[in-house]
Amino acid sequence: MKHNMGKFALPLLLCLLLSLAACGGQTPDAGQAQSGESQTEEPQNDAGETLTIEDAAGDTLTFEACPVRVASLSGSFGEIWLNAGGTLVATTKDAVTERDLDLGEDVQIVGTIKDPDLEAILAVEPDFVILSADTSSHAEIAVTLRQAGIPCGLFKVEYFEDYLDLLGQFCRLTGRDDLYAEKGLAVQQQIEDALAQAPDLSGSTVLLIRAYSTGFKAKDSENMTGIMLSDFGLENILDKYDSLLEEISIEEVIQSDPDYIFVTTMGSDVQAALDNLDKALTGNPAWNGLTAVKEGRYYILPQDLFHYKPNARWGESYAYLLDLLAE
Repeated sequence: MKHNMGKFALPLLLCLLLSLAACGGQTPDAGQAQSGESQTEEPQNDAGETLTIEDAAGDTLTFEACPVRVASLSGSFGEIWLNAGGTLVATTKDAVTERDLDLGEDVQIVGTIKDPDLEAILAVEPDFVILSADTSSHAEIAVTLRQAGIPCGLFKVEYFEDYLDLLGQFCRLTGRDDLYAEKGLAVQQQIEDALAQAPDLSGSTVLLIRAYSTGFKAKDSENMTGIMLSDFGLENILDKYDSLLEEISIEEVIQSDPDYIFVTTMGSDVQAALDNLDKALTGNPAWNGLTAVKEGRYYILPQDLFHYKPNARWGESYAYLLDLLAE
């Protein structure tokens, strides 16, 4: 899949949809009725509107009104819901430990992303549960929630376009098209401004490494940070050389001799990840002979902008890279 940040023009259809403030009591367009169904056959809010969004599985969720008792089993998705002007009754531990969200005393912590507490989720009586399509336990929980008649959706965000789309969908529910502009379109403009100021990096190559406490892997351009580097014009060596694999060796790094090297870290112990990387790769004397290292283009990236989804801070991520690439 190709990602081109220069093609972020907002589709006219989305603009029209966002102009219909879902919880704001505005009169809907008659054309909102779905093909083959009458407007009265679908749940309506007080203004007679049908509130619908679509999850990553292609399932349509329909609401009579903007949900107010929302549980998010992902701190990242919970933050997007808050960015859209929604409120939370429950979320998972990572909302605090990874995102430091100011949730308030009334918001319940219902386990972790990978191991959410179903009983605690049901206890808060949610009218909408936000789930991750990338987490196997969430698919199982979705079955139980649907059997209980609780609306839920499995969502996925990997790239900025995904964030913008999900924010737009949530803002349709909350009726806050102003927040879509502030937390979405303004961020899009920040990204476009950063890319417009970027130097010409045509022909330059990059090695992207993901380090963790027990190992490391080279990553291609089909991930969040990889696509950002690609947007700036850098060619990932895993894309360039078909023979290279994630379990890349120092010999292969020397052979490809990238112009830039970037490292992202996983886990709460960043230093442990970097120590392991040094033991396995960067501590090799040959490492210092690489072009990227000799010329000062070897960078450790902060987790909050390049490991966790930055959401409304995506523009900061691009600006951070611009500062490094323009040196």
